[in-house]
Amino acid sequence: MADGAERSERTRHRFPPVPAAAGERPVIGLALGSGAARGWAHLGVLRALEAEGIVPDLIAGCSIGAFVGAAAASGYVGRLITWVEALKWQDVVSMLDVSLRGGLIRGQRLMDFFGRNFVDRDFSELDTSFACVATDLASGREIWLHEGSVAAAVRASIALPGLFTPVVHDGRVLVDGGLVNPVPVSLCRAMGADIVIAVDLGSDMVGRAWRRAALEPAPPEESEAGWSERLFTRLRFGATEPRAEEALPSLVSVLTGSINIMQTRIARSRLAGEPADVLISPRVGQLGLMDYHRAAEAIAEGEAAVARARPLMRFVLEHEGED
Repeated sequence: MADGAERSERTRHRFPPVPAAAGERPVIGLALGSGAARGWAHLGVLRALEAEGIVPDLIAGCSIGAFVGAAAASGYVGRLITWVEALKWQDVVSMLDVSLRGGLIRGQRLMDFFGRNFVDRDFSELDTSFACVATDLASGREIWLHEGSVAAAVRASIALPGLFTPVVHDGRVLVDGGLVNPVPVSLCRAMGADIVIAVDLGSDMVGRAWRRAALEPAPPEESEAGWSERLFTRLRFGATEPRAEEALPSLVSVLTGSINIMQTRIARSRLAGEPADVLISPRVGQLGLMDYHRAAEAIAEGEAAVARARPLMRFVLEHEGED
């Protein structure tokens, strides 16, 4: 829960009014959670919701949820799906601009591509009301971004500590919003949502690195150990020592496993105090931090998760406002 000072800061936010829905139906908000490459499941969720005739009036995103949410608020979901389904791991590597300060990846190549192809607009110009979450590294406060450059806000929201470099925004050093609010239901409420549909990507994440990842293990170059080696090779710290038969997990596995534990615990706590009306939980624990090339798998599971939640979702939408 936020302390008094943080609550006071939040009350100063002024979100644009949500247009009155036809027939004065309840305003639907969609909260898209953090989860790195698992976030492509959000695309399956969006596609399945549209097939159900459910189009959110506003979207709040955190980390990869901010990335996908910005594209959705701009009307670019179809274009983003086409792009991510064509990604190969070599394409992902080509997006990595290695840094020696603040994180392993600057992220500028990724955001330049994103800005050119999906979003290069001001928040006020978006088709759907949108905001995203970042974390103030100095104070630990949750920061809501909903003004100015969408691309700059998204870049701050995805600044995963240790991986992506932090972002300086309005005099603050900002990092990934998943440190404080991995599934931003509270932001959806503040934006004016009557009903919040939330997507939690971390429901089966803890312990993932020590479970069998898939029926067919990924090739070595696509494993998290392989990602770690490629990053360190670019930094000229290439691993040259022989590995013991019972080796410790890779650097990336340790980093992501720790972040998974942290974000899962935070998400459970926040969702207990700020529950969504409908919680959609794609089962994407088999996907690693950098498995952006496995989009088809994630998207399919996003659609399946909506199908599992359909009875509750329909009940909530049909009975909103009843005592």
